[in-house]
Amino acid sequence: MGAGSRLAGGGSREVTYLYRRNGPAMNANLNMSSAAWVAIDGPAGAGKTTVARLVARRLGYLYVDTGAMYRAITLKVLRLGTPLCSQSLRDLLRATDVRLLMPEDQSESRVFLDNQDVTAEIRSTWINRWVSPVSARSEVRQKMQRLQRQLAALGGVVMEGRDIGTAVLPAAGTKVFLTAARRDRVYRRTKELRAAGRRTSALQQFLAMGRRDRIDRRRADSPLRVAPDATVIDSTLLTADEVCECVIALHMFRHGGRSLQ
Repeated sequence: MGAGSRLAGGGSREVTYLYRRNGPAMNANLNMSSAAWVAIDGPAGAGKTTVARLVARRLGYLYVDTGAMYRAITLKVLRLGTPLCSQSLRDLLRATDVRLLMPEDQSESRVFLDNQDVTAEIRSTWINRWVSPVSARSEVRQKMQRLQRQLAALGGVVMEGRDIGTAVLPAAGTKVFLTAARRDRVYRRTKELRAAGRRTSALQQFLAMGRRDRIDRRRADSPLRVAPDATVIDSTLLTADEVCECVIALHMFRHGGRSLQ
């Protein structure tokens, strides 16, 4: 591992695991550092990843892309053709390692599945199609949520996903629900995929996003919803930098400008 990078997960501030086979028991007492947790939830295409990265950089916190965890598990499910039934998923989870290599500048993390770099593969349209059905399974969500809480116990984190403020970190000191008009979310996602060299159309993304929104909002285990104490930010007419400023201001206001590390 080169200088300027670290693994994200549990154990120490420098080197930890997001998912470790036969890992240690989780510490359930997480209140001590909850003021230094920033939870950002929202639907696909709302800009969560970009904003969370910017906020983490500004605050000097660790950025955690929980979606990468679910994408890595989805990749393994598809590679092995694992049925989406309870016992099969539990067996797969017990035999799986997922790690994130986090650059200090909070740029894109490298994702490792069983010691193989799968960063590019987990962003494929193949994974996009299946990540919601796989991540909707309670066995997968409960395992990932426990590991995400372990990571948050390290201290200052900006964690983004779809159930962070409601299920993963309900005691987070700052909660944001980031949304945008669906047409704007479709435009952003189409532009992002084309910039990455992937062939797609706005219509394809409109249909895919509608499908994913339905699965995320209707799943039985920790569906996408606004936490009662979250601040809703509509990013339709805002740049990522402007949304970042809103989140930073909210975080500082809630905690009186104190250092939260």
